[in-house]
Amino acid sequence: MHGQLHARRGRDRSLLRSYEDSVGNFISRRRSEAALGAARMEAELANRAKTDFLANMSHELRTPLNAIIGFSQVLSQPAPKAFSEEKWREYAVYIENAGNHLLGIISDILDMSKIESDQIELDLAPHRIGELLSPCVTMLRDRIAARGQVLDVRVSAVMPQIKVDARRFKQIVINLLSNANKFTADGGLISVHATRGLDGRVNVTVTDTGIGMNAEQLATALKPFGQVQGALSRAHEGTGLGLPIAKKLTELQGGTFTIESEPGTGTRITLSFPSHFVRLTPPAAPPPPPAKATP
Repeated sequence: MHGQLHARRGRDRSLLRSYEDSVGNFISRRRSEAALGAARMEAELANRAKTDFLANMSHELRTPLNAIIGFSQVLSQPAPKAFSEEKWREYAVYIENAGNHLLGIISDILDMSKIESDQIELDLAPHRIGELLSPCVTMLRDRIAARGQVLDVRVSAVMPQIKVDARRFKQIVINLLSNANKFTADGGLISVHATRGLDGRVNVTVTDTGIGMNAEQLATALKPFGQVQGALSRAHEGTGLGLPIAKKLTELQGGTFTIESEPGTGTRITLSFPSHFVRLTPPAAPPPPPAKATP
């Protein structure tokens, strides 16, 4: 009797173990299928985003190229008597602007490619924040003034240095100011404030009173190749890579990139970098005077 009970318990345990193994295999298989499905969907979304990006780029590249070719053909023809020197200069400016726009598009694409493949090189060195911001503001000041926008620049009097790549830092700020200028209505306000936080970090905040973005548009704008799908990028020229590049470059230099935006109100972007204190080596103590000889 005892042997039969023991054998029955053994069979029950064997059946239970078999059942557990079957359920475990089923759950594992389901999880694998779900993971594969999620990976497949993510890959399809990425491919679709890049396809849309390339489709949008065909327009972005053709527009300045057509302008360059068209105005160049006009200038290469024998000039009629009514064709004034002023008109020649005007067409030359059109060609220059189109060329610069085309160069900017290609530079954005190359930068994004370098960032994604971890091939970007940085020359990190200590810099004063005011010296970094000044050329950025100078470069965009006329473009902002042309639209009647107000530019408010404030840098705290006493600021520690930050250790960044000067060229890449300027690229970030110019990118943010260009976006603010592009998406802010005529007469709007754009501000650049540099302050030191309570934690000692240096914060650079670029704020505008532009059209802003909702949460969904914001998430898309920060995704490489993603902004081109939105209505914002279709209504305004550009690659849509500005914010992803700015975010990646900020993080590669040890900073944090925070963005807040609301439709109809504007956008606020904060770059936060660790302070870099330059410690001066104290001069060596002079040697003691030689002891006087005792008579």
